[in-house]
Amino acid sequence: MLLLSRSRRSQRAAPKEAKVFWFFFSKKNCLLALLLAPAPCPAAPHTGGTLRLTASAAAGTIDPQINYEEKYNQLFAFLQDGLVTFRKSGGDAGRDVVPDLAEALPEVSDGGRRYVFRLRRGVRFSTGPEVGVADVVASLTRMFRVRGPNVGTWYSGIVGAEACLHAADTCRLAGVTGDAAARTVTIRLVRPNGEFLQQLAMSFACVLPADTPAHDLGTVPAAATGPYMIAGYDPTREMRIVRNPYFAEWSHEAQPAGLVNAMVYRFGLQDESEVSAVENGTQDWMFDEKPLDRLPEIGSVHAGLAHVSRIAAYYYLALNTRVAPFDRVAARRAVAFAVNRRALVNLFGGPGLAVPTCQLLPEGIAGFAAYCPYTRDPGAVWSAPDLAQARALVRQSGTAGLRVTVITSDKEVERTIGIYLQSVLADIGYDAHVRAVSSNAAFAYSQNSSNRVQISLEDFYQDYPAASDFLQVMYACASFHPGSDSSINMAGYCDAQVDAEMGRAMALEGTDDAAAAAMWGRVDREITDAAPGVGLFQVNMLDLVSARVGGFAFSPIYHMLFSRAWVR
Repeated sequence: MLLLSRSRRSQRAAPKEAKVFWFFFSKKNCLLALLLAPAPCPAAPHTGGTLRLTASAAAGTIDPQINYEEKYNQLFAFLQDGLVTFRKSGGDAGRDVVPDLAEALPEVSDGGRRYVFRLRRGVRFSTGPEVGVADVVASLTRMFRVRGPNVGTWYSGIVGAEACLHAADTCRLAGVTGDAAARTVTIRLVRPNGEFLQQLAMSFACVLPADTPAHDLGTVPAAATGPYMIAGYDPTREMRIVRNPYFAEWSHEAQPAGLVNAMVYRFGLQDESEVSAVENGTQDWMFDEKPLDRLPEIGSVHAGLAHVSRIAAYYYLALNTRVAPFDRVAARRAVAFAVNRRALVNLFGGPGLAVPTCQLLPEGIAGFAAYCPYTRDPGAVWSAPDLAQARALVRQSGTAGLRVTVITSDKEVERTIGIYLQSVLADIGYDAHVRAVSSNAAFAYSQNSSNRVQISLEDFYQDYPAASDFLQVMYACASFHPGSDSSINMAGYCDAQVDAEMGRAMALEGTDDAAAAAMWGRVDREITDAAPGVGLFQVNMLDLVSARVGGFAFSPIYHMLFSRAWVR
């Protein structure tokens, strides 16, 4: 039944800091939901119509090689293409890498260091020209020139990447070459990388025209190769998406043609209004978390519109290791001990939507082993906060009384969590404040070290199912880019020993997966102990769609697949 807890652990009484908001539905409520739910969509999918999406705010740049927000990753899935992609399918099949602009998966040689792709013929950009080898080579180089968020981790093993990381403006990526006559692209790596195809499947490695400017495109749409293209983007109001007139389906599993004729993504409604708009059918889907006070209504009267999906994602606190007070490990650990994770679970919507965590590798990812040193009874799972330990650590760190400002987005759920965190910080000895930043800018703001953010509430959704995506991407030295809006290592954490261990874990993947998983588990514990990030709770995703939408499919990579949906 909708919103039941996925944890088999017993639920203790709710703490003073939060009321209990989870709920269970009786047969009577189920019957009520069936009677009051809107009429179901027609049984057969069909083309046409406009899918109406809504979010409280835009997500910044629409440059697919820069934007690292889940909100737009869903859109890039049907706008852009790379040499390979994840299958556009619901369920476990959606984790598979399949050929996209390449005719087939590559020939791999030289001990896993040489990849040769043959480019498809006939694929055209939304501007008209056919996609060519030169476009692929230029696009993989452009990732470094625009200082994409993951060039220092995922793509740093390409021959020539090191030079590009040090001199992005003049980057010539020697390890990527093309043969226009043979329509082949060759990528050479310094060392084998068992995750390289998954990394190439991400939007950062999408193929754009060779003459695409080597700077952030901002609000200017990139040329598309997928079935749709952005026709207009005003981040204060809306994004308009229409069919790409030059698209012809080449692979249904890589890039289906799509069913709706257009999509309109409206920005500016508050989450309460978004829920009402989807329930009454004036909008078809909302991005934001559903307000706590609307969950009973969604779970009973509108249960037929709700879809709960398990994902590898969590909320955490990013603690800046380069700015006081969290440049001291004792201060960071104090926060980890003080937070009442059950209170946060309740504020997010209850145990049907979230479960406490202390660590930085989510359950379900290879290498995960339950670990919680930050609880009253340290062990495998979180049980209760330890405020006495937290206060002692603050005193030990010599940081008591310092001003600390928590940065959150201005979305209601996150703002509410921020207020709770403010009270926790005050309780353990800080002069605590909270600042809500527009959700259109909060992620970039927290990433830029020039803003000297001390602590921020963040979420991270897997790019692809691997431990490196959570640990190396978030905490490798190479993921910290001073003064950049694309510095996913917001903590500024850098430990040479941990970096070396992550490198060894990567090298083991594909040859000794058990040893690799064990190494990733060790890295998870080491980073958790250092506390540059503090795990709060792992989440499920609740999608709310209108009664006129059919064809709901949930990808573990892209989440709701908009190109699979249809409307009446």
